[in-house]
Amino acid sequence: MLPCRFLTCAIAACFVIAMPQAQVALAQPAKPVSFINDVAPILKENCFACHDAKKKSGKFDMTSFEKLLAGGVNGEPIVPGKPEASEFHGLMVSADQRRMPPRDKGEAVPKEQAAIVAQWIKEGAKLDAGMDAKADLVKELRIRFKPPVPPKEYPFPAIVNALAFTPDNKQLVVGGHHELTVWDFATGKLVKRIYTRSERAYGLAFLPDGKLAVAGGRPGQEGDVRIYDIEAKGKDQDGVEILDGVNDKKVLVKHLFDVEDSVLCLAVSADGKILAAGGCDRAVRVFDLSEGLEKAKLDQVVENHADWVLGVAIIADGKYLLTAGRDKTAKVWDLKGKDSVVTFPEHQNIVYGVAGKADGSAGFSVGADRQIRTWKPNGEGKQVRAVGGHGNEVFKIVMNPKQPMLATSSADKTVRLWNADNLAAGKTLSGLNDFVYAVCFSPEGDLVAGGSYDGGVVVWKVSDGSTVKAFNASPGYVAKTDPTPPKK
Repeated sequence: MLPCRFLTCAIAACFVIAMPQAQVALAQPAKPVSFINDVAPILKENCFACHDAKKKSGKFDMTSFEKLLAGGVNGEPIVPGKPEASEFHGLMVSADQRRMPPRDKGEAVPKEQAAIVAQWIKEGAKLDAGMDAKADLVKELRIRFKPPVPPKEYPFPAIVNALAFTPDNKQLVVGGHHELTVWDFATGKLVKRIYTRSERAYGLAFLPDGKLAVAGGRPGQEGDVRIYDIEAKGKDQDGVEILDGVNDKKVLVKHLFDVEDSVLCLAVSADGKILAAGGCDRAVRVFDLSEGLEKAKLDQVVENHADWVLGVAIIADGKYLLTAGRDKTAKVWDLKGKDSVVTFPEHQNIVYGVAGKADGSAGFSVGADRQIRTWKPNGEGKQVRAVGGHGNEVFKIVMNPKQPMLATSSADKTVRLWNADNLAAGKTLSGLNDFVYAVCFSPEGDLVAGGSYDGGVVVWKVSDGSTVKAFNASPGYVAKTDPTPPKK
């Protein structure tokens, strides 16, 4: 199974920026309770897991207003104007075994949220004006979501799930909390902040024209791929340029797609004509960018895995798509023939990442078994070689763009370099203090960077493994020290 901190809503990175909607409603008692703004978020948080269109526990689907009022096996659950007579509210506040959510499924609905539901029912259990009673509430909530403005100074470090060198090899883009941060890696100075709808970025890739493709999302709520012009003009804030990647169309230049959960990986072909992205819905969406971003079109949807897609790579001049899955396999898809070519099962555990030689002669995969394995992307997909070296699970593997070299990142807090021809071990790069979730090479292949769970980033020289710079990529964050004096 996944490490407890991998791809989860970790406390260290999930700090509340704005007052929750439920609290806002309580702070304004004179204002009528809104179903879509105040009640629906409570249902999504506490009820949809068991009462969605698929599970329908008790034959009760709550994912539209119409279905909510219709109820399930126990009949209509809401009596407008009478919360005390409405089973829907009664089960929320019940102290007996019939409480909802069930005791084995989670905590009770918080008292303040149950009070909002009661007030809504007391006011007539009405639907907001202009809304369709048949509308999918998950989609309606997604449409209405307004991302918080990232704090000027982070109270907690942000997990680094993705990073990328800029094409000019002068800066490093790092995924933050509802933003991308851009750093002068030679000095560790923050240069830009690009606000984003996505809470987290899981994949970054520059297109040939310098635009940045970003895969990310809000875990369990939505995922997307959006493309940004990080060279667009922003506003100065204490010497840092702020770009609005949520509303400014000069910054957010393309929204390719969105789905109901996070998009976890992204790859762009060497010529920039193909973009592939996969994630929690088990699918990889492949876009044709050959006619430019404005005419970008979905070419195919590859559903070749039985679980989350955690890694993608495109090799052999766009012929092969390599994928890594939580279903314990790496796979090869023929993009031109639109057919499955190889399934590689040798890891026998979660496969987190894939990479391949540009000419298509070799595929590489890493995973929870701590092994780096190489195999042929065509034919029968037989293993050629497997090596160990990392002391814990291996999350990412990337190919050097200029030489036969691989880099891997691991839960053992290191980045390691490898010879791509024979998997001979190269240098072990240290300096990070937590799980290393992200790794990338510079465009010229002379530098490699790693990013970790605790916000740490280190840039090293490939030639000798020396450290160029180490810094924390959480703007304004200051690590708290233990006030207790050491024992003598």
